Amino acid sequence: MNDARRKSALPFSGDTHANMRSGIPQPLTAKKQTNRMSLAGSALRNPYPAPPSTNPRNSIFRSQNNNPLLNSTSKQHLGRTPSNNTRRVSLWASGSGTTPMPSSSQSQKDPRPIRERPFQNKERSEILNFCHDLGLDISMAQLLNIQRKDYRVIFEFLVELLDPCYPIDSTEKFEDTFIPALKTLGYPYAHSIDTKWLAAVGSPHTWPHLLGVLHWLVEMCKMKERYSASEHATLQDPANVPEEFQDPFDRRALAFDYYGKCYAIWLDHIDEFEEPNEQLEDRYAKKNQGVQKDVEVKGQQLDAAKIECDKLTTSAAPVSLLEGENKTRVSDAEKMQIVLQKWEARRNKLSVAIATEKADLVKKEEYLTTLKSEQEQLDDVVKEQNLSPEEASRMTTDYEMLTRNIEDLKQRIADTEKTVMSLEVSLTNRISGTEETLHTYNVGLSTLGLLPPLSPPDVNLTLELNTASSDPDQLLTGSDIRKVVKPTLNSIAESRRSMRAEVENERIRVDNDIEQLTLECDTVEDEITQVEKQVAAVNEQAVDLHNAAQRDALASSESARQLEQMVANARTAAIANGMGAKSRLHQLQFDYREQVERVNRLKDETVRAIIKSSSDIAEFRGEVAKKLRELRECAEMD
Repeated sequence: MNDARRKSALPFSGDTHANMRSGIPQPLTAKKQTNRMSLAGSALRNPYPAPPSTNPRNSIFRSQNNNPLLNSTSKQHLGRTPSNNTRRVSLWASGSGTTPMPSSSQSQKDPRPIRERPFQNKERSEILNFCHDLGLDISMAQLLNIQRKDYRVIFEFLVELLDPCYPIDSTEKFEDTFIPALKTLGYPYAHSIDTKWLAAVGSPHTWPHLLGVLHWLVEMCKMKERYSASEHATLQDPANVPEEFQDPFDRRALAFDYYGKCYAIWLDHIDEFEEPNEQLEDRYAKKNQGVQKDVEVKGQQLDAAKIECDKLTTSAAPVSLLEGENKTRVSDAEKMQIVLQKWEARRNKLSVAIATEKADLVKKEEYLTTLKSEQEQLDDVVKEQNLSPEEASRMTTDYEMLTRNIEDLKQRIADTEKTVMSLEVSLTNRISGTEETLHTYNVGLSTLGLLPPLSPPDVNLTLELNTASSDPDQLLTGSDIRKVVKPTLNSIAESRRSMRAEVENERIRVDNDIEQLTLECDTVEDEITQVEKQVAAVNEQAVDLHNAAQRDALASSESARQLEQMVANARTAAIANGMGAKSRLHQLQFDYREQVERVNRLKDETVRAIIKSSSDIAEFRGEVAKKLRELRECAEMD
């Protein structure tokens, strides 16, 4: 059973790869165990594509966090091939098992100008600079006059940089490992290279092709270096995985790191992976924090949008409000036009009265001038006449009498003028008061909405003061006050009083209905409170029933365990004592089945009770919601 659990805990296992070595790196703390053999398959896989990168070159001698494709090489082996006792496992397939190049690549020709001297100089300089940067001691003279051993050292150095796990055996012939290595690394022009060229590496007809091989390896190493420094998701580096990620490669990187840690723990004879589980759970919890915050923000925005939508759906449409306001404004504009027309007519009447008064003043000035001329003429006539003393005395007496009469008349005229002035002032004040009263009356009509047009009978209740008329009956223009205006206003007042009484009665009725609805709401709330108490009691009963079922289940489990122990003991006693204990064993098995059935029956009863309680709660909530909807509809209808 322990072996089966250990096999199931392996992250990679399969019958087809049982005889292959594990591609998962073994930790330094793991010891060799005879009973812990890896069932994982080979780690052979195609190299990752190298995305373009503009990052500056970093050292490729850097750990890639357990990524076997990017394991760094050791600086102790720079410039020389590994020893014979060093055996490395390559992620690439071996030369004997290499899949042949496709047929389309067999006919592909090298498009590079490898035979041109400028291009060769460029290749040599790039190879020399790259090798110097990585500590390989070569010179330009060696590249200009290349030897077989120098070419092999550079070739194996570049292959080891490109694939640190590729098996390089210095005891084998260079001709036997050269072409398979190129095909394994995917050199596209390996078909055009002959192994016989390695005998004379620096010859003019072979050196361009072999130099092109070295230049291609250098370019691939540079591409690998840029790819390693790009922090791309396909690097499968857990350190590069952001807190919030959606890329499948990021998930694979975390999964691979988790499998590796679990595998290392499993090799130490530990079957519980608590630390890797906690690390992985914490990592995904960090990933979910941003999503949860976004969900909370979206939920708040959704609630605000729902509240705004409810406000918009329950309130009246803005168009209807604007239409009502527009109607009010149009009615006010019509009333204002009527008022303006009245004020215009009044202004015209005052202008006519002022013009009439000015004409009368001109006539009176002309009359006064005429009287003055007549008096002068009379004075001249008196001077020209020669009268006797008696006539003069008589005329003097008459003159004095006439003078006194004239003074009396003047006094009377002055008194009359004073009276007229006082009467004019009084008249003016009364006219002003009357105009103010009429203005207040017209404003009151406008406020009460009694300006024309009125509903039938169409009666014009407006009044205007005509001060130019001498007839008292014609001082007020418009409808007759006694016969038309006063009866109409009385009828309107009576109708308004009746309407007010009806509105007051309706208000009292609505208040009574609201009080009744309030009492009903209080009653319903009391019922809801009682039902909630009942629901709480039912929930407590369900919890108690669930706890009792759990206790019974635990007791039944303990009884079953004891029965299993007794069965095991009985089986041991039966083996020791013979067939005499079979009946006891059957009895214990029957008791065990009964206990199991009892446990299952209690579980089913608990589940049914919980489901029944949940359904009762749901039905109660539905009934409460239905009552509330009915109450709301009733309130809206009222």
